[in-house]
Amino acid sequence: MKPAKRTVRTASFAKAEIGREMNGADAAVECMIREGVDVIFAYPGGASQELHQSLARTDKIRVILPRHEQGGSFAAEAYSRATGKVGVCMATSGPGATNLVSAIADAYMDSVPLIAVTGQVRAEYIGKMAFQETDFFGMTLPIVKHSYLVMDIHELPRVFKEAFHLARSGRPGPVIIDLPKNVQQARFTPVFPASVEFRNPTAKQDLRAPDAQLEEIIALISKAKKPVIYAGGGIISSEGHRELRAFAEKTNIPVATTLMGVGAFPESHPLSMQWFGMHGTAYGNWAVDETDLLLCLGARFDDRITGNTAQFATHATIVHVDLDASEHNKNKRAHMAVLSDVKYALGRLNRLMAKRGFTPPDTRRWHSQIAAWRRDNPFRYDESRHIQPQEAVKALYELTKGDAIITTGVGQHQMWAAQFYRFNEPRRFISSLGLGAMGFGYPAALGAKVACPHKQVIDIDGDGSFMMNIQELATARIEKIAAKAMILNNQHLGMVVQWEDRFYGSVRGNTILGDETNVGSPDNPDALYPDFVKIAEGFGVKGRRVLRKADLRPAIQEMLDHDGPYVLDVIVPYTEHVLPMIPAGKSVKEMLLK
Repeated sequence: MKPAKRTVRTASFAKAEIGREMNGADAAVECMIREGVDVIFAYPGGASQELHQSLARTDKIRVILPRHEQGGSFAAEAYSRATGKVGVCMATSGPGATNLVSAIADAYMDSVPLIAVTGQVRAEYIGKMAFQETDFFGMTLPIVKHSYLVMDIHELPRVFKEAFHLARSGRPGPVIIDLPKNVQQARFTPVFPASVEFRNPTAKQDLRAPDAQLEEIIALISKAKKPVIYAGGGIISSEGHRELRAFAEKTNIPVATTLMGVGAFPESHPLSMQWFGMHGTAYGNWAVDETDLLLCLGARFDDRITGNTAQFATHATIVHVDLDASEHNKNKRAHMAVLSDVKYALGRLNRLMAKRGFTPPDTRRWHSQIAAWRRDNPFRYDESRHIQPQEAVKALYELTKGDAIITTGVGQHQMWAAQFYRFNEPRRFISSLGLGAMGFGYPAALGAKVACPHKQVIDIDGDGSFMMNIQELATARIEKIAAKAMILNNQHLGMVVQWEDRFYGSVRGNTILGDETNVGSPDNPDALYPDFVKIAEGFGVKGRRVLRKADLRPAIQEMLDHDGPYVLDVIVPYTEHVLPMIPAGKSVKEMLLK
């Protein structure tokens, strides 16, 4: 994703509204209200205090105080992921702003619309190493869609209008607005533009595929013997999931999603191969390996999908539909690169096929082959006298009947959540995927629960990842956010341990989270460290530890029935590995199944 060019721009002042005289902070808050912001995750400090004072004077925006800026920014991201709206977070200058960096990078990697508003030292102190000054504009340039440092108060309304437009339009992403304190304090009469327009070559591109290209795709489908749809997060961002389902059913093509695309196609559908890639379904990976026509829709050939790109889909004619031209031929060369909004392309393909009376090709042998692979190689785990982590996820899925929003941290638990919880709708699986930021899970659950208060929201987490933002239990308690956490507690950094076992001779390189001489486990519960139930209770949050299989389902049900936040500490063995696994840089032919 490249920063948006704005060398030439226009703002529509024909219908602009002249406001009353106010200070810059009040104008910033008014701009956010006009953009439909109803919640902001914000931690105050000296350089952002004026903004907090302004927010205290309005009842139109709910201000949620996280206990760490990173927690607030992850929550804002998840609010966006759950709704499709722009999430907003705010911090003060210096360390407050730098604590937002992980979430900004995460939003950039996963194409999430996010606005990060930061206070900055007074303009006259910028560049002089003043107290709590950082060049936040400069340091974040590689991980944002655009950045603003507002030095002229009269520019402030236009900047906010542009920022929200950029964050949500095209390929979504994060935008930073850095506001010096003197700009927040200065008084002026704002002029709020009705709209903004960017006059540059990129903005003028027609992001609708021409019919001629779409007709070529239909012709390729008609001749294919082993077609596969590879659907990514762009389907969800564009709200194109209904068009995708209609297209798959009309063409009778099996669908494998990326992790970013989980839920874009119903996983209970007969054409679904769930998700593929490093830890995805074996049959999805094999189908992509053998396909003769790969339709990549709103995805980017990420390394965790392709493995060794030279050996990825080598028999296929590759069609790549994406609205970001910079992704075409970046990681994998496509035979046909289609620059288009994917929702439009799919909708138009459906209409063209209906118009011409399209009949799908005979792919019965292909479907039979996939069905055999699926039958013989499902996601599986071995039963044990202890609670297996996959078993806990499966029980949660069954008890919620699949009707929950699941957030995760990063690690083994993240993969098991995606493997054993089935998703039939978009925006139900919320996880840090491109960046892989540990500590994402519980703050994300807070943001998703604020966005969808009537939905069950459960963070499936690991003990290592949960510890990284455990302080947000205080936010949940004080703000009355009933987000739940189910910790798959194996006392280790599980995914790193798995790599140690597979590739490093099981040498432990700082991956045990408790006492290395007395490691806690299901067979050694007295050594479990820390005591998450006591920590939760210290925050005023209900908690429970589960060791016995017989107690698992009742405990999960208790968590679901509880009307506030809840921490369920499920003790599992550390020896379990996530399978299948395609080792990094390898091909599907080197997949590990056991």
